[in-house]
Amino acid sequence: MFDKLKVIFITRLVLVALNLDKEFRVEVDALNYATGEVLSMKCFDELWRLVIFISKSLSDTERNYEIHNKEMLVVVRCLKAWRYFLERTTMKFEI
Repeated sequence: MFDKLKVIFITRLVLVALNLDKEFRVEVDALNYATGEVLSMKCFDELWRLVIFISKSLSDTERNYEIHNKEMLVVVRCLKAWRYFLERTTMKFEI
């Protein structure tokens, strides 16, 4: 079983290298206690693949936010974190 899993992890793409000439997509999610952000890139096979991700716990104060405010917090947080990449892309990206 271990050898089978090892082959899968070695042969399947998990993260891809950033290429600023490709399409990007930012996906976010906010839960009661944590947030998740994903930056994906459309690859040569037309599939969206993971470039980078962020997972962060919410502070006690942030946990009290309404859900729409939590979602906006996550969008702002990831745009700040990935600003360097997203400003240099040659194509528009979607959120």
